[in-house]
Order: sequence, then C-alpha cells, then structure tokens
Amino acid sequence: MAEKLASGDVFPELLLNIVGEDSIKLPADLDCPMTVALFYRGHW
Repeated sequence: MAEKLASGDVFPELLLNIVGEDSIKLPADLDCPMTVALFYRGHW
C-alpha cells in the first residue's frame, strides 16, 4: 500500500486517463504550482 503524502512532499508524477479518451499528466500539465486534486471513484 502506498504511503500518504506529508506536508512539503513533492507530488508524484501521474498519467491519468480522462473522459473523452484524453489524458493529463500531473503535475506537469498544470498551470499553477498550488493545486487541489480531487479523485472521485464514482458510484458502485
């Protein structure tokens, strides 16, 4: 199991598939150095 990030940790690079068969690379594709990322797993 992965460990949680602590204050001051560098956000790991992630490649995420998004709706519309596109993808986004975090944090490289973000315009702002301070961002909140919310991940919603959907309805089961």
